[in-house]
Amino acid sequence: MALPRTLILGGARSGKSTHAEQLLAGHADVLYVATSGSREGDPEWAQRVELHRERRPVSWRTAETCELTAVLADPADRAPVLIDCLALWLTAVLDECDAWDDAVWAAGGERAVQRRCDELADAWRLTGRQVIAVSNEVGMGVVPATAAGRRFRDTLGRLNMAVADASERVLLVVAGQVLTIKPPAV
Repeated sequence: MALPRTLILGGARSGKSTHAEQLLAGHADVLYVATSGSREGDPEWAQRVELHRERRPVSWRTAETCELTAVLADPADRAPVLIDCLALWLTAVLDECDAWDDAVWAAGGERAVQRRCDELADAWRLTGRQVIAVSNEVGMGVVPATAAGRRFRDTLGRLNMAVADASERVLLVVAGQVLTIKPPAV
């Protein structure tokens, strides 16, 4: 039986995206939602994106978007969804809200970002689609030196908790090894 909602957490290059793809390998039609965007003039980033593309089956569709609530609520598309990743989605939200800036954060940016995170968590909870989201676990490392870095880490931690609460299964990938954090109910 396919689980409707799975969150996969892990550090950089831990194998979390590969594992997410393996969980959906048996499906011919998957909507792969890439939240990374493009980074002009960054050939290393372009190479990472290309490696992800080459790994996916040719039958899978790709949507490069950060409109995750719309994807999760789309009644016309019933294909499983793989979102890669929530950390890059949050980066885009912080950019859109200009919330990296301390003054903007204090003057309403924090509320704007939290509203977007709440909307995503609600859409995740309500979707009838099989969905897997990949996200970075950033709370286990060094405390960021800047207020903006701490803001990102803390906000992503809260987003990961909200999505995990609304998931049937939560996995942690460390050095390519998959650990079950929240097993599906039997």
